[in-house]
Amino acid sequence: MPVYEYLCDGCGPFTAIRPMAEYAEPHRCPDCDASAPRVLMTAPRLATMSATRRVAHATNERSRDAPKVLSQLGPAHGAGCACCSGTSSRLSRRGKDGSKSFPTSRPWMISH
Repeated sequence: MPVYEYLCDGCGPFTAIRPMAEYAEPHRCPDCDASAPRVLMTAPRLATMSATRRVAHATNERSRDAPKVLSQLGPAHGAGCACCSGTSSRLSRRGKDGSKSFPTSRPWMISH
């Protein structure tokens, strides 16, 4: 059973182990027997969670509604790549028929 926090007006905060079905109901103060409402005074398990797990939860929460897709990340090969940027590279030349040649490279190498 989970531990819930309650706040008594006269005695202050206290905790109680209760069934989950009774989480919203007030609980009797163990000192003065007054009815005390449930309060959230501490964040559950955030203080003891490792930094890598917190980052993973934050990443999952951000990507839940709008996941990133490859087209939003930009070119696949970086800013200087001739195939993604649309500019020609000084290492390759295109012929009139669209064929590629590499005058400064080794002739047996194949481009991507």
